[in-house]
Amino acid sequence: MSYDTPGGHGPPGQYPPLGEGEAEDLLRCICFKTGPPRKVGVELEWLIHDRDNPRVPVPHHRLEAAAGILRALPLSAALTFEPGGQLELSSRPADSLMACIDATAADLTAVRDALDRAGLAPVGIGVDPWHPPRRLLREPRYDAMEASFDRSGPAGRAMMCTTASVQVCLDAGEEEPGPLGYGRRWQLGHLLGAVLVAAFANSPLRLGRPTPWRSARQSLWTGLDPWRTLAPSGGLPPRDAWTAHVLDTPVLCIRDDAGPWTVPKGLTFRDWIRSGAPRAPVRADLDYHISTLFPPVRPRGHLELRMIDAQHGADGWLVPLAVTTALFDDPEAAETVYRTVKPLAETAGTQRAPRNPLWVGAARDGLADPELRAAAVTCFGAALEALPRMGASKAVQDAVAGFNDRFVARGRCPADDLPELLAPVPPGGPGHHCEVSRS
Repeated sequence: MSYDTPGGHGPPGQYPPLGEGEAEDLLRCICFKTGPPRKVGVELEWLIHDRDNPRVPVPHHRLEAAAGILRALPLSAALTFEPGGQLELSSRPADSLMACIDATAADLTAVRDALDRAGLAPVGIGVDPWHPPRRLLREPRYDAMEASFDRSGPAGRAMMCTTASVQVCLDAGEEEPGPLGYGRRWQLGHLLGAVLVAAFANSPLRLGRPTPWRSARQSLWTGLDPWRTLAPSGGLPPRDAWTAHVLDTPVLCIRDDAGPWTVPKGLTFRDWIRSGAPRAPVRADLDYHISTLFPPVRPRGHLELRMIDAQHGADGWLVPLAVTTALFDDPEAAETVYRTVKPLAETAGTQRAPRNPLWVGAARDGLADPELRAAAVTCFGAALEALPRMGASKAVQDAVAGFNDRFVARGRCPADDLPELLAPVPPGGPGHHCEVSRS
């Protein structure tokens, strides 16, 4: 959610109005671009803390100076910043898992070195454990978001300014049914997604205090907005479900080059098309509207898997990337995992993710939930078997195996270690900053 779609939305009459049927046709065409899965990408968000005093908020001028340095780096990934100053690296689509990992790791090395010279560090935690929301970016998009989200409570500001994630981007899948078919992968995303929430939960603290959640980040998304973060209804085929969801979700804002952006209340995109007020929407408005929807799995031609907390450690991010890619793109692993997670639909019930019992339990309990633990054990086993077939390096395999041994096999998740990692160093203890500040 770090980009703004430029231009193409006004003044009225400059672009042809978008009809309801045209909008439906566009959505069905662009949401799932099918074919054999080949590409993989990752979007990494990082909190930026003072390297030596992470509990002290970084002044705006230091973040601005660091941003200028980072923007000058010759990176492969796109570099952007979130409203609270979080750093985001969005990789290019890669032809293989290892190509994605190698390019991203090289970018991260350059970013870490530059931040270190500025006395800062990128921190991989799902929610800032100490600092309250503080919006640094003053742009029309974020002004509108804040105004809209405030109607539902404080979760929106916390999400915008204090959260960080690992988002895995994979091809939609093949048109035909089967382990790599897009319909199967769509369903898999909404069941396996809960297992990924639980296994990689890494945000148990907020404002210096424990929360009831292993993934407080996921709890913020759940409480953010009545419609915007929900998965589409499960009662329709994927293309029809997503088309209806997009058109029947309220518009976050109506952009205007000449003045403030309108933040309507309860105006769905379908209603906007039919009323044509305050101006008729155009194609760019539909594209922008999609960018303001934040379901756990977002189809943008490919699939964006948005449910994983940021991970601490120098290579923590590559574990969810490798595991998720293996479970979706290796046919044998995909078949095993589908059979494993399909029974979770009974726990999920009829409510939509992330507000159903399966997802709420994953965010609250992590792998302390016996059903999710059992599923995670099988999923990680399948991933470990698939990674050599996918050409993953020994280092990547070892990182996944280490995570499995430390957490999954023991029914634990990173959130179970985080309070210890963030505990103040005793007087006279080694160093003068917590280990996670170098993650």
